[in-house]
Amino acid sequence: MLGRRLYSRLITSAKPVDGFVGAIGNTPLVRINSLSKETGCNILGKAEFMNPGGSVKDRAALFVVEDAERKGLIKPGGTVVEGTAGNTGIGLAHVCRAKGYKCVIYMPNTQSQEKIDLLKMLGADVRPVPAVAFENPDNYNHQAKRFAESLDNAVWTNQFDNTANRQAHIETTGPEIWAQTGGQVDGFTCATGTAGTFAGTTRFLKEASGGRVKSFAADPPGSVIYSYIKSKGKDMVRGGSSITEGIGQGRITANLQPDIDLVDDALKIPDADTIAMLYRLLDEEGIYLGASSALNVVAAYEMAKILGPGKTIVTILCDGAYRYQSRLFSRKWLESKDLLEAIPEHLKKYIVLA
Repeated sequence: MLGRRLYSRLITSAKPVDGFVGAIGNTPLVRINSLSKETGCNILGKAEFMNPGGSVKDRAALFVVEDAERKGLIKPGGTVVEGTAGNTGIGLAHVCRAKGYKCVIYMPNTQSQEKIDLLKMLGADVRPVPAVAFENPDNYNHQAKRFAESLDNAVWTNQFDNTANRQAHIETTGPEIWAQTGGQVDGFTCATGTAGTFAGTTRFLKEASGGRVKSFAADPPGSVIYSYIKSKGKDMVRGGSSITEGIGQGRITANLQPDIDLVDDALKIPDADTIAMLYRLLDEEGIYLGASSALNVVAAYEMAKILGPGKTIVTILCDGAYRYQSRLFSRKWLESKDLLEAIPEHLKKYIVLA
């Protein structure tokens, strides 16, 4: 009888889905027990690493491709081109394989080898280029745009300023969080890159709650979002650099612009706090997350302390650490970034790479 009861916990009412694209979304909302207990809040992470392509960017990838299809910008056998730091490219490569399109990815040459290798394994044409500011015509996004314009039957999906990205989270991520919490959510926080996830989810939760849900932008060093929000749009100060990939921004994207006035506050998260949280979550929760996800959890932890006990705070667990493990668990790399001592002594046992 006991065995039968335990087995019943594994059974869900979910029906089979239609291929890769049908499996995108409806990810679990995971309670982070140690932090919830410490703060007296309910700190929840949307487990986006459980999407079929392994990250939150599967949602945007699907929406920007289907938006191009609806607009007649791409036809069967065409080419999808994007400038991406990795996860959107991986999502697009999966979606393109599922839909029969070719995929070309321009990316900064600062990205992890794991991401580059995975993109190639998925059949994408990967073109790493020097990392330069958006204002530079050789920025990877501008190169992607020019290449798409040089081809017939090709589309540059323009993830940073294509608001189909934001729409993915208005239509899916936000409603899922609202349903999973029974509408009992008090705060939402995550970092921004394209800002599609942050802006779209913020927009839905604000409207669903009548403005009750607080929204805090989480920002790594080197990004202008924190200073822009804190100064109410007067400053755009960069200040430093970060180990995180795919988040942080030097401008206000078209995905963020419509919802910037909905943002209640911003949190600047140092890399030392991010790496310490990454190791803590592995040790205490058994959750193996990338740096951007760990930064989001730090932000949720800080937001919980600001809003006070009894609140429910939701953040985004973007992807897993396996896409960055050669860096995040390397003693040599951590030392090169002056982050080794940020990891508590009892957690250094997880540093298994030289």
